[in-house]
Amino acid sequence: MTLDDTRFELRLAQSDADLRAAQRLRYQVFIEELGGDGPLVDHKARLERDAFDEFFDHLLLIDRQQDSESGNQVIGVYRLLRSDMAERAGRYYSEDEYDLSALKVSGRNLLELGRSCVHADYRGSRAMYHLWSGLGAYVIKHDIEVMFGVASFHGTDIEAIQEPLAYLHHNHLAPENLRARVLEPHFQTMDLMPADQIEARRALKAMPTLIKAYLRLGGFVGEGAFIDHSFNTTDVFLLMDTKMISEKQRSMYTKGRRE
Repeated sequence: MTLDDTRFELRLAQSDADLRAAQRLRYQVFIEELGGDGPLVDHKARLERDAFDEFFDHLLLIDRQQDSESGNQVIGVYRLLRSDMAERAGRYYSEDEYDLSALKVSGRNLLELGRSCVHADYRGSRAMYHLWSGLGAYVIKHDIEVMFGVASFHGTDIEAIQEPLAYLHHNHLAPENLRARVLEPHFQTMDLMPADQIEARRALKAMPTLIKAYLRLGGFVGEGAFIDHSFNTTDVFLLMDTKMISEKQRSMYTKGRRE
């Protein structure tokens, strides 16, 4: 699975070396930049990893112009878990934080997304576009009906992000038949401000790029936020029904793809 681009290659991880390259980029972003940690993080080797890595597909964006011996050719990562892979893993990764009962009994073909990151030097470029393009091809190939995952605000100060959280709650809450909810006792309400006191433009400006990308494609959020102290983030559950995406929106992440 490659792009018609002489510089970048987009493909799934094919080897242990590929997986380590993905984990190395994740370490740079989630551990060094954002201050996260975890029980399986290898600080000596600088690898961010967990027990779910073996069950996921890992979508890699590779810059061929980088020195291959440096191990820094992977400049973007997306982690993908289909319904059948979750059965082998025993559960979805996000079930540590969310009740996914509504999704699991929906009968829909599900895809869990996670660990999305781009190297700092490539943010603001076409890197995320390339990753979304590859994700679109994966969705089509596996006939995915609902995508879901967690996106994060940096930090755990709820008061500092109460407006964007409240905006999401009032304007983009998922339909009840697909709505995930933060597990008790970790539930943090996002209903933090009255709807008529929210300034939409300011709220959107305060949101991470990934959340806004989901919203542009008609995405929804789950109920409640999860404060993740180990990763120093406040997590929001995102989901998207691929059957509801218009052809115009679909072209945003499938344009230029070929099998």
